[in-house]
Amino acid sequence: MNKVDAALLAVFRFVLITGLLAADRKSVQSNTTLSSPVLVELFTSEGCSSCPPADKLLQQLDSQPFPGTQLIVLSEHVDYWNHIGWTDPYSGAAFSKRQSAYGNSLRLDSVYTPQMVVDGKDEFVGNSSTDARKFIDLAAASEKIPVRISGATLEHNVLRAHVETGSLPGAKNRADVFVVVALNHAESDVARGENAGRRLTHVAVVRNLVKVGSVESGKVFSQEVSINLPPGTDKANLRLVAFLQEPGPGRVLGVALVKLGE
Repeated sequence: MNKVDAALLAVFRFVLITGLLAADRKSVQSNTTLSSPVLVELFTSEGCSSCPPADKLLQQLDSQPFPGTQLIVLSEHVDYWNHIGWTDPYSGAAFSKRQSAYGNSLRLDSVYTPQMVVDGKDEFVGNSSTDARKFIDLAAASEKIPVRISGATLEHNVLRAHVETGSLPGAKNRADVFVVVALNHAESDVARGENAGRRLTHVAVVRNLVKVGSVESGKVFSQEVSINLPPGTDKANLRLVAFLQEPGPGRVLGVALVKLGE
């Protein structure tokens, strides 16, 4: 082999190897983007001494620790702990009602805190990282219906956005569309109750959870939504979540997230 042939062979090998590496990178990127988003709901309370570890776990999940899986987390503070000395400022009867509805649909003897629910179909003690990993992996492997949020704005204390979904498969008779406004970060200095003297921090604290409509089999959902927020709400601390869920509440069929400060 002469010097010219050797040089051409070297160039060919370089081009081949570069192409293979590029293909590998493209494959990895493709696999990363194909994973379904997963909705993780935590039912918690600042009056519950077992809840802070679960709040911390939710913060870890919000940091996206699983490559290729988008975790969309929500912290829903129930109000049935408020009678023991500390009124959780983020609690609401609507969250207790939603948790009770999950208890019925999942056929539980009773609800409890902390409790995590993944994609509306699997529940477990909210401070169990092992169960979180197991059920998140299962949920990420399931195919979801696309949900999109666009044009999110906050003006004069009114949050507006356009929400749309992909077509509901023929096997599904109906699904409900929910929109959630949550605080990216919240904290409290707890003065009384089981967590007295502790400074507690939270992520994705739900302030509004609204059913904005339904979608029938074979149809799509597309609608402008608006939610009134308290004066002085900090846009930079808000996230907007939209999800499609079977009635019950049942399985989450699709979910999307936007952070207004980004």
